[in-house]
Parts: sequence; structure tokens; C-alpha cells
Amino acid sequence: MNKQQRQLSSLIILILFSLTINSNLNAQNAYRTATPFLGWNSYNAYGSYINEQQTYANLDAFIQKLKPHGYEYFVLDAGWYRDYDLKPGESWPTDGDKANLTLDKYGRYTPSKVLFPNGLKPIIDYAHKHGIKFGLHMMRGVPREAVERDLPIKDSKYSAKDIANKEDSCSWSVLNYGIDMNKPGSQEYYDSMLELLAEWGVDFIKYDDIVHKPDEIVGVADAIEKTGRKIMLSISPGDEEYPKFFEVYHRADMIRMTRDIWDLKEDIDITFETWEKIIPHAGKGYWLDMDMLPFGHIRLNHPLTKNKLKTTRGYERMDNLSYPQKKTFITQRAMGASPLFMGGELTSSPNAVFELITNPDMLACNQNGITGELVTRISTYEVRLDIWKTPNKTKENEGWIGVFNRNGYKELIKISKEQLGLNNKLSYGLYDIWGKQMIEDTGSELLFEIPAEDVIFIRFKERKSNK
Repeated sequence: MNKQQRQLSSLIILILFSLTINSNLNAQNAYRTATPFLGWNSYNAYGSYINEQQTYANLDAFIQKLKPHGYEYFVLDAGWYRDYDLKPGESWPTDGDKANLTLDKYGRYTPSKVLFPNGLKPIIDYAHKHGIKFGLHMMRGVPREAVERDLPIKDSKYSAKDIANKEDSCSWSVLNYGIDMNKPGSQEYYDSMLELLAEWGVDFIKYDDIVHKPDEIVGVADAIEKTGRKIMLSISPGDEEYPKFFEVYHRADMIRMTRDIWDLKEDIDITFETWEKIIPHAGKGYWLDMDMLPFGHIRLNHPLTKNKLKTTRGYERMDNLSYPQKKTFITQRAMGASPLFMGGELTSSPNAVFELITNPDMLACNQNGITGELVTRISTYEVRLDIWKTPNKTKENEGWIGVFNRNGYKELIKISKEQLGLNNKLSYGLYDIWGKQMIEDTGSELLFEIPAEDVIFIRFKERKSNK
């Protein structure tokens, strides 16, 4: 081989290596769903205590009220695997009711015989019959009860006791021990758990207490792949930052970036802070989740314990958010390309809530799938405005703008096109989505009147010259 041939050979090897690296990066950054998830989750409404009757009622309401607008995922959150010694006349537990996990002979969660006497398979089949994908909540690790009973792990010679890390448990739940993924039998346990869920027809799993455990994320993701079923993986919660673990988050489809978010102004502020932090992680193959929409009728089932305000965020209620706060709340998630999971009870939440969460312009922004960025912050002694911009991913000089009034009183303010992230030399069609009216492009500055804690949510499009 002469010098020229050696150089050509080296160049070919370099090109092939580069293509392999780029292929791997593209695979990691590829979304398994083209758009952010749209769905319902039971936790805001029912905590850990939803039952079969309530599940069917909400599923029917989901089919009627949300499915026509593209909502697809119906998710039961925590508690479906716990039995209770209910007192006469009780439909859900109250203070003092004993709870036990329902496990099969391999230490795997099974449906509560009290809450779901007919199991989950008929419910899942009913959802599928109506074109709905069904999801379940799971806790990371292996049940403590399985460890105490030394239950065997399916298709292995090991038991729950062999894989448990008793020094590793959830800070807010006593159900499970963490799994030491270096121990034989650990992957087999996750394989068997996911195999069971796949047999039921589960399409979506929210795995809790796992964002800080990359080895268990990989274990769960590997187990999902082995099932041969397309199961979406959501990992939670996100109340702390673990930047060194983002390299494995591409194994999941949806990553919670906040702690639990409720119907509180401070939680709206937390979401703004989180939104700024997550921008560098956008577009990496997983959707950045700002948590559910605690809108409408929430906290229907709750144990009457002394700690109820801490553990269940208050009594049964219609949410505490004002209408302007709700608009701000959902505009954040639309412009941030966050998955949208309605949290309120679907049969009894007011129509105004459904008008917000099914607004076609809001959904178009969300399903655009681009995480918007902060373009201007106006912060003085009297004014506090954040202006965010989300570009349309397929159309140049089109997109959405959110002008958020972070103050507790009304603002009347002139804002330049540059501050809105627009080109001062272009003319635009500007549509106020929540106000349902056009905004006149008056030139270099626009006058906005924004109520306290409200938002002007704008769809913009360059107005082409007729010249």
C-alpha cells in the first residue's frame, strides 16, 4: 500500500468512525413519540386511593372530553397495589386503616383486591378498546415485604433478599428497598416485573424515586426492551438536579424536572425557575416534564390523618388557582413543550378547565415540541415581566410568545418588538390566544395591559409584503 492509499484508507476509517458516533448520538436524541404526551393522571384527584368504580368513571369522561382533542394516556398513579382493612361503609381508607402490599409469589406488585376486585386487565382492555393507552405508577426497587418473606425471583435461582440494598430506600415511602444492580438476580427482578406489566397490556410507566439512580433506570429500560412491547417510560421526581445522570436519561421518554407541583403561586414560581435551568437539556430525546395540571376538582379521596396537609396537600377542593394563574400555569407547559397530564377529577371539574386544556392554539404550541427560551426579563422596583418565545419548528418567523406578569398587580406597559424577540423590520400578525383577538402591530412598540399574575399568550406570524 503506497502513501496515497494509506492516507485514503485512514480518511475512510475516520469518516466511518464519525458516522458511527453521529449515528449513536442521533439514536440517543431521537424521540420515541413525535410530540409531548397528553393524558390524565389520578394523583391530584385521588392520591393513592383511587378505586375501580372511580377509574371507570374517569376513563369514560376521558374518552368523551379529552380523547377528541388528542389526549391519549390514562394513568393510574400510586396505590393500585395496596390492600386496606376498611371499616364498614368506607370506600377508601381513613386514619388507622392498615395497608398491605399485594404481591404475587415472585414479589411483584399485583392489583389491590379491595380497590380493584376485578383486577386491572379488564380496565386496560376497556381503554384499548376505545383507543386509549393505559399507564401505571411504579416505585423503584423491590418490596420490603418480598425481602422479609424471601420471595423467589422469577426465572432465576435468587430471591428478593439477594438483591435488596437495605441502606437505600425512598425518603418519603417505606414500601421498597433499592436494588443493587451489581448483584445477581437484580436485572431478572426488573425483567419479571416488566414482563408482568407487558402481559397486562400496559403502555406507559411512571417510575418514581428513580431520577437519581442511573443504574436502576438502565435496569428498567433494559427490562422494557426485553418485553418486546412499546412501553413509554416516565421517571420521577425532579426536586433535585442530577446533571451527571443526564447521559442515561435518554433511556426514558419523559423526565420530571420539578418536585410535585400543586395549586399554589409558589409552585408557579418554581416552574419558572426550573424552566430556565432545563433549556440546555431540551431536544435530547426525552420530554422535560413540569408536572401535572392540578386543575378543577382535586383531593377527593384522602385519609383523615393529622398529617393530611403535608401528605395530601389539603382537603377535597376545587383548585386554589385563579383563572389568570391557570392561564399562566398551562402557558408555561405549552411553551416549554412539557407533557400535559390533567390532574383534576374528570367527571366533576368545571367546563372552564376543559376549555383551557383543550384550547387548539395552546395544544398546537405544546405539540410543536420545542422548549421555549427566555428572551427578555424586565425587572424594576415596579415591574416584573418575563417574556418567553417558542419558535415554530417548521415555519420560519412563526411561533408563540408569552408575556408573563410576575407581579401581584396589573401592568400597563410598552414593549418593543426586540424585547418580544421579534424583528423590528418585519410586520407580524399577532393573535392573543387567551383573549381571542388580534393584536395590532403598531410598529416598533406595542402597548400591553396585563392583569396581575396573568399572561398574554401570542401566536405570531410574519405578514408578507404584497410588493
